[in-house]
Amino acid sequence: MKDRAFIRRTLIELLEADTGEKHSDLDESVNLREGLGLDSVDVVSIVSQIERRFHIRLTHQELEKLVTVADVLDLLQVKLTDTSSSQSAAA
Repeated sequence: MKDRAFIRRTLIELLEADTGEKHSDLDESVNLREGLGLDSVDVVSIVSQIERRFHIRLTHQELEKLVTVADVLDLLQVKLTDTSSSQSAAA
């Protein structure tokens, strides 16, 4: 199972690749748009990379609720827990 630290490192890696800036000490309370300077295109780009990396799908309703870094991490933790438990149940 992927823990929060792993998800956070992956998110930082994707953010750095997308923005070209270092985010090594990313605070979870940072606002994605104002704090990180992401526009809607950046957010969509990062979300699509997250979906590919973790093999998950995020709904439009889930994306609308993402305001801070913590929101992203919380959502991914829930989605990845659901995915791993449904995959192990199917095995």
